Amino acid sequence: MSDVIREPLLYIGGEWVRANGSELEVEDPAEERVVGVVTQASASDVTEAISAAKGAFPKWSGISVADRVAFLRRLQLLLTERADLLAEIVNKEQGSPLALARKLHVDVPLSVLDATIDALGSYQFKSQIGNSLIFREPIGVVAAITPWNLPLHQIVTKVIPALAAGATVVLKPASLTPLVAYELARAIDEAGLLPGAFNLVPGSGSIVGEIMTHSPDVDLVSFTGSTAVGRQVSMAAAPSVKKVTLELGGKSASVVLADVSDQLLEKAVKITVANCYLNAGQTCTALSRLIVPSSRLDQVEEIAAAAVAKYLPGDRLGPLISAEQRKDVLSFLEPDSTGGAKALHNDQLPLPERGYYVPPAVFSRVPPDSRIAKEEIFGPVLSIFSADSDAHAVELANDTIYGLAGAVWSDSQEHAIEVAGQIRTGQIDINGGQFNPAAPFGGFKQSGIGREIGKYGIEDVLELKSVQI
Repeated sequence: MSDVIREPLLYIGGEWVRANGSELEVEDPAEERVVGVVTQASASDVTEAISAAKGAFPKWSGISVADRVAFLRRLQLLLTERADLLAEIVNKEQGSPLALARKLHVDVPLSVLDATIDALGSYQFKSQIGNSLIFREPIGVVAAITPWNLPLHQIVTKVIPALAAGATVVLKPASLTPLVAYELARAIDEAGLLPGAFNLVPGSGSIVGEIMTHSPDVDLVSFTGSTAVGRQVSMAAAPSVKKVTLELGGKSASVVLADVSDQLLEKAVKITVANCYLNAGQTCTALSRLIVPSSRLDQVEEIAAAAVAKYLPGDRLGPLISAEQRKDVLSFLEPDSTGGAKALHNDQLPLPERGYYVPPAVFSRVPPDSRIAKEEIFGPVLSIFSADSDAHAVELANDTIYGLAGAVWSDSQEHAIEVAGQIRTGQIDINGGQFNPAAPFGGFKQSGIGREIGKYGIEDVLELKSVQI
């Protein structure tokens, strides 16, 4: 891969065309140097892309499921062949260490693609209830707006289900990480997708995003990002009464119940730390709150302090995405934000000479009303709370505006499942349960609207029609 990747073109209507907007520099957050230059889409470019998607919709939606499956299988093969290249691109533009870039940023979306193809092959687009035929039809043009923290994964979870459903897509990747979207577009083109069914228009939210959300020719806006911006997207889409799906912020709790053994307790703390620090803490599903029995707090603090010491910045812990993000995360470590919580980390850890790194942080005995207890940090900062009972632990877990992810730890799986049912969140892992690319993904409360991945991602892009006979 060359030192600086230059992408002066857009992918519209099945062709690579010259962009008419300004240039955007893409920075490697680990090296603080420019690794890419992208020419952004202008307002006219975005309008053209939406028109291309609208024009392609009748034909693409009419293509058989078997033909859509065949296309997606070709795309899957091409992306698998490019897996190492995709990981290198993510490593450069997002900063994730290369091994993690491959495992998290490439292999996970490939598993999501595979699960979506399987779901499409068996999905029933027609059914019957009494004298009514129920048709499930693609919604039309989907505007996909994706974030920078998991650039390929978030694109795959939006674009692939939409194409599988028979919808057409206009994609705006994050301005901080647009490069991997180009490699995906090249693979889509090589796989032979119907011209216009997928369009790539990188650029700013103020131009590209605004046009996409306001356009009456867009039928669904699928947005992943902060809750604050999600509210703006909803308001912008409201005048045209288009459907909006949102995957937003999180402040997820890892809840350790009173019956855990010492062995499971140690596993719970170590896995919670690892999850919180994954991708340098820049994941919406980060288990950023650890809730433990009061009687085990001293034991938990000892385990957590030993665990965090292994996360050396530049080694196991990558950089934050930008200088601005680093400044924001560091503000959470100030006394005004921690509320006098007990620090268990070494804030004097040596940092690499270059890159937007921060030391990993763990705070215990965190006041429930403190800033680090309430706000999504999007950095490697874990807060530990103590609960007097399992019921109190559930109360603490639910004391948030968010509800995206979570974890429950118990020596009794039955008890863990019962408690999981009481926590208001979209997905919960029990005793370290693994990610399932076929299960629905999405949030409760202010963590979002709608579900992604597998058949659930396909269903979110479908309209229901009843025909009485």
